[in-house]
Amino acid sequence: MTRRSWTHRIGMTAVATVAVTALAVPVGAQAATGATASAAADRAATATASGKVDYATWQKDCQAVMDQALPYLQQRIANARPGEKQAIVFDIDNTTLASDFGFNYPVPANPPVLKAAQYAQEHGVSLFFVTARPDIINAATQYNLTSVGYDVAGLYARNLIDLFKNVADYKTAQRAAIESKGYTIIANIGNNTSDLSGGHAEKTFKLPDYDGQLS
Repeated sequence: MTRRSWTHRIGMTAVATVAVTALAVPVGAQAATGATASAAADRAATATASGKVDYATWQKDCQAVMDQALPYLQQRIANARPGEKQAIVFDIDNTTLASDFGFNYPVPANPPVLKAAQYAQEHGVSLFFVTARPDIINAATQYNLTSVGYDVAGLYARNLIDLFKNVADYKTAQRAAIESKGYTIIANIGNNTSDLSGGHAEKTFKLPDYDGQLS
């Protein structure tokens, strides 16, 4: 993603506030159910997100990308080298989560991406999430990801110093750090060129951001 506007950062702070309340519920309390997320998606499909592209169009365009990504992942996973530790790196906002479409916390998953992620994690692939979000909301972010179905092997978010770095350079460095732990990054999936540039992945898949309309 591109460097976030201050408006988006303020919005993420609001998410963190909501998350504190969410995380305080008893362990047995249910996160948003699939039915709730589906109903919310139906509502979002009939409206735009803050004047941006509508949910239905976004889903169709995401599905087109993941229709290419999933067969690749299935083949690459089946052809894993002996002892290879496979990993996929994901962006978060408008990649793994439907962040800009007016949902409440926890934000629902992006269904086409979740389908591919769950296939991978069921076949022993580790999922890493590299985001431009500030690390102050890591607990809320991880809770959101796990509550909608992602197995989080690692979450990389920006600390105070990282906030002043180029986003693409920051994300590249995190992928290099994942590789240094012995992982082969078989795919890197994001919705902006800053998520994907810099190498350190065998293949990249770019979801739509509509010329920066989506964060």
